[in-house]
Amino acid sequence: MCGIVGLYLKNPALESQLGALFEPMLLAMTDRGPDSAGFAIYGDEVREGWVKLTLQSNDASLDWKSLMGALEGRLGCSLDWFTNASAAVLKVAAEESAVRAALRELAPGVRIMSAGQSIEILKGMGLPREIAERFGLAKMKGSHIIGHSRMATESAVTMEGSHPFTTGDDLCLVHNGSLSNHFRLRQELRRHGIEFETENDTEVAAGYLTWRLQQGDSLQQALDHALEELDGFFTFAIGTRNGFAVIRDPIACKPAILAETDDYVAMASEYQALASLPGIDKARVWEPEPATLYIWERA
Repeated sequence: MCGIVGLYLKNPALESQLGALFEPMLLAMTDRGPDSAGFAIYGDEVREGWVKLTLQSNDASLDWKSLMGALEGRLGCSLDWFTNASAAVLKVAAEESAVRAALRELAPGVRIMSAGQSIEILKGMGLPREIAERFGLAKMKGSHIIGHSRMATESAVTMEGSHPFTTGDDLCLVHNGSLSNHFRLRQELRRHGIEFETENDTEVAAGYLTWRLQQGDSLQQALDHALEELDGFFTFAIGTRNGFAVIRDPIACKPAILAETDDYVAMASEYQALASLPGIDKARVWEPEPATLYIWERA
């Protein structure tokens, strides 16, 4: 049992309130997932030719300033960065592959949580309230966000095993449910060059989408294949640079609910997570159909 929530703002005037609107939604999922929590927020985009990476470390003594200085020297270009608790957000005019290679050499213990032009993934162990406070969620701005509260059942409670999991540039996934064939799929995907850092079955789902997208699938096509290849029961919320999507397995035994107004689209495992949103009493509220993709994106 886990809890997933998502909020996509159709009204740009609300973007300064994204974190404040979303925080009560994440906290409402505490009973469904008290072990760890995380979220992927979209906004603060870098310009073309730049890449933004979210880095996290379990080493509280890590000297981020020294690391960034060494990274700047290795890449031969200036960079912008800031820290947020155990994380750092790095913006640099360089190829992502070059940044990853330099970080592997300079700080092998630092994990890249996300990469793209918009996304920031922040996660860790603890109650959702602790994670929200640790990273200052209530003050964050952006266009949309998805989050997860975890009750570990199939793997250890770690920062790495918390959701969301990245599936490519500006793309990530959170999952409520369980996959029954993740061990076999992990082996198969490794043969295709997909790397895994945890034993979490959700990382396998993220890896599967990564592989399908590498084969040239659209997000719709990748999820259609996922419905055929992923055994088990699941509700996925997927974040993209331009919006977010929701899909359930063909049986749809894991709970999910959607709400839409002129200002936003919201998704949650339980209605209580939506109750704090403005105008929810006038929203269109419904349960997503099995094996049906729901997607909202900016033009």
